Amino acid sequence: MKRYIKSILGVGLFSLALVNTSCIDETEPTSVATSKQISESSSATEALLMAQPAYFNLLWDNDRHYSFGYGAMMHVRDIFASDITKNSTSYNQWRYWLCNQYQGDAYIFGQFIWNYYYGFVLAANNVIGNIMEESATDEQKGYLGTGYAFRAMLYLDMARMYEFLPNDGTSNINANGNDVTGLTIPIVKAEMTQDEARNNPRATRADMAAFIESDLNKAEELIVYLENTQDKVLPDLACVYGLKARLYMWLEDYAKAEQFAKLAIENANVGPMSKQECLNTTTGFNVTDPWMWGAKQSTEDDVVQTGIINWTSHVSDESTFGYCGPSTGLYNVASKMFYDRISDTDFRKLWFKAPDDSPLASQVSYVNKAYAADMDNYTMLKFRPGNGDADDYMTGSATAYPIMRVEEMYFIEAEAAAHQDAARGRQLLNSFMKEYRDPNYNIGGEYSGESLIEEIVFQKRVELVGEGQSFFDIKRLNYPVTRGYEGTNFIATARFNTKGRPAWMNLVMVRTEKNNNPAVDGWNNPDPSDVYPVWTGK
Repeated sequence: MKRYIKSILGVGLFSLALVNTSCIDETEPTSVATSKQISESSSATEALLMAQPAYFNLLWDNDRHYSFGYGAMMHVRDIFASDITKNSTSYNQWRYWLCNQYQGDAYIFGQFIWNYYYGFVLAANNVIGNIMEESATDEQKGYLGTGYAFRAMLYLDMARMYEFLPNDGTSNINANGNDVTGLTIPIVKAEMTQDEARNNPRATRADMAAFIESDLNKAEELIVYLENTQDKVLPDLACVYGLKARLYMWLEDYAKAEQFAKLAIENANVGPMSKQECLNTTTGFNVTDPWMWGAKQSTEDDVVQTGIINWTSHVSDESTFGYCGPSTGLYNVASKMFYDRISDTDFRKLWFKAPDDSPLASQVSYVNKAYAADMDNYTMLKFRPGNGDADDYMTGSATAYPIMRVEEMYFIEAEAAAHQDAARGRQLLNSFMKEYRDPNYNIGGEYSGESLIEEIVFQKRVELVGEGQSFFDIKRLNYPVTRGYEGTNFIATARFNTKGRPAWMNLVMVRTEKNNNPAVDGWNNPDPSDVYPVWTGK
């Protein structure tokens, strides 16, 4: 960590001069070869293919130490929710998302998310636009299928993040007097002209859903030709079914959501992770083997070579070379309310440091017990440094993180079933929990309707904690975020309690989009910054 401490201190907590910097323009490359050249070159098409998973770990900006790619998007979504938080403002690169500050259209925090996602869309569009299906080889058809799957995943993320839904902080009528309810984002297609892209309004929920569904149908048709998923960094057919399950949950089409979650489970080449796999101090949540789809950081990646601008630096609390861990004293901690609700017989509670007086304290495993002594209670231990090496950044940062796990599909299936038939939903939840997570788990008829849905979603949030998924369920189901309560371990400036989904979960488009695309001018989401009072205990 000594090698990096000067660099971290140099950035420190962002200065107001940086915070108030308006959005920057970002120019993306559009083409490096003609479609004919690419279609005739196997190396060129493979380069387009692998540019997609490479974008998972894009180093967006050396000066923004949170900008390490898709993992950062996942972490932002978790910080926006209420299951995990940061124990301090020191070294905290995420404090403005956590504290709902500077979330308007003129700030770098929104610009990063917007530019990153649309840059990733470009990588998928390059595959879709440069491989002609009618003349493609079977191998190229498989590549094309991944392009549609990646693009669908990205637009499904963005649609759910930017769609304006009612909340208790901002009005659906924006400052321009326009009703933005249900509006998502502009759709950029591979075949679009520049003029079309510059006159491209926000898609409605229905239009966006139809676009994503069309992409997933094409992916389902073509991805069966893909012979090698490159250690699971590329999606396969089960992942396409999983994306369809996510899509239909968003649309509240529960019959289809249940259908495709079940298909994802049946076609996945993995089962739920075992207790041993989940708690392993060497390979726990840092290898792709147990997952349907993952992102891998290698020693050749810029994000790993920085030592500090990568997933492990910010999420693996046992590492000594990054932003969180014993060298900085900044930790990712579970909300006390969240932690206390998890049953002591559920082994997933061992993903967090237990208080010394807890019967679980002796059961929690650590890469290095000496480092654990300085950890706050409830520090998250789910994501281990690479090969269990907490000290060497090249080994410790060369990890993977999950994009999709089969466990998510079990919970989607259970919730979708519960919306249709409570008894079936209970049975599916009990079956999964008893077999895979907590042998003592059993809920009965006292859980029905909303109480059953909430219980299924809570267990899903436990399962996927730190994986960036709870945001979507909180927003979809209009659940409140509760951070201010007796005994809370949220930092004082982040103790907000909402009455439903938080206003900040309706992300704001950036100013450069308005400047370059007049069709969105006047149709932005209201700025949610600072709209909630901090809970003071009174």
